[in-house]
Amino acid sequence: MAAGIAAYTLWGFFPAFFPLLEPAGAVEILAHRIIWSLVFMAIVLTVLRRWRELATVDRASWGWIFGAALFVSANWGVYVYTVNAGRVTEAALGYTINPLVSVLLGVLIFRERLTRPQWFAVALAVVAVGVLTVGYGHFPYLSVILAVSFGLYGVFKKKLRVDPVVGMTGEVAVTAPIALAFLVWLGATGAGTFATEGPGHSVLLVASGLVTVVPLLLFATAAQRIPLATIGMLQYIVPVLQMAWGLVVVGEQLDSVQWVGFALMWAAVIAFTLAGRSPRRGVARESRPVVDPT
Repeated sequence: MAAGIAAYTLWGFFPAFFPLLEPAGAVEILAHRIIWSLVFMAIVLTVLRRWRELATVDRASWGWIFGAALFVSANWGVYVYTVNAGRVTEAALGYTINPLVSVLLGVLIFRERLTRPQWFAVALAVVAVGVLTVGYGHFPYLSVILAVSFGLYGVFKKKLRVDPVVGMTGEVAVTAPIALAFLVWLGATGAGTFATEGPGHSVLLVASGLVTVVPLLLFATAAQRIPLATIGMLQYIVPVLQMAWGLVVVGEQLDSVQWVGFALMWAAVIAFTLAGRSPRRGVARESRPVVDPT
């Protein structure tokens, strides 16, 4: 339980870290996250003596790993852009919507079934997005991209039958060549910030890998030891902390319409959670999502 709370609390305070990496842009930060995550995961595999497991992953599993890597990389990049653009509440909204998006993907892809109260909660979430569209003056596309990208990441992870630590190493390994090529190009053109903004900035970019890996390892520890239902409840630590950070620290303002939209969204989440505690016969219990809001 302590590991789970620690993981979600760290994810909740991500908006405090990534603005420190400016003036690096979102794509450069993403590339550094991938490269340094691979370095730290390589250290973890070495300490655990798990390299043989990675070497024996079959071709089909590598296909699922590659798909998962694409979607989690998109999620990481959009998240960094959203937070560094001062739109932390939109990031919080994305991770509030995410569980319901994961459920819908379960229905569409895995043919999981929902009860009528759960369908009502999903419909209420759709209404909430409509209200927030009016409140923001535009469709909350960043929130939806965050929710959908991680929902699809969950689909690939559900298909993958590989140890989480080994799988995570594979995910950053398959995207590392692209990330490295991009960073080399930035350095060659003088557009990179790693060597031009002082040693403190370079250390922070390296630390982005550690910041990425630590909560993932804490989460993997928790997921193996406490019930999935508990994990499902703990995940809401993230949007609550991010929302508070956006309002109190960043100074974002929500008008009355936006507050109504967020209230409806949280009502949908609570309704779905309560409805899912006693699913009727035939409802898939595995539809409860596992969230990695990074």
